[in-house]
Amino acid sequence: MDKIYYTLAEANAILPIVKRELEKLQEIKRQFRLKYEELHQLKSYHRNHGIAVQGDPYFTLECEMDFMQVEGNAVLQSFELKGVQLKDVDTGLLDFPALMDGREVLLCWRQGEERVEHYHGLYDGFAGRKKLTGE
Repeated sequence: MDKIYYTLAEANAILPIVKRELEKLQEIKRQFRLKYEELHQLKSYHRNHGIAVQGDPYFTLECEMDFMQVEGNAVLQSFELKGVQLKDVDTGLLDFPALMDGREVLLCWRQGEERVEHYHGLYDGFAGRKKLTGE
């Protein structure tokens, strides 16, 4: 697959879509943590109370978690197919590869910002981001 480069206008145009996908991924992650904790507590309860279990009382929770993992992977693949780099799910940090003055940079957006208005070099990371001055 060829590398995708975004202009500032293109990054901002696709932003509503990737925002929704990010929020969906954050919700999947939140629900997964809850299910994981529920499963852990159930297993711990059975173990600590010496309760003999018949069948597999964990099956439903484990299946739900498996489904969440598949769903989360599908969202991650959607980012990948768009060429959008998801840097941090929790803080909602995304990078859009771009070309600026003939060099490769990353247009940088963090959840809560209205638009893509920053960029940084490929190896500068979030700490090295700078405000864009135009397209």
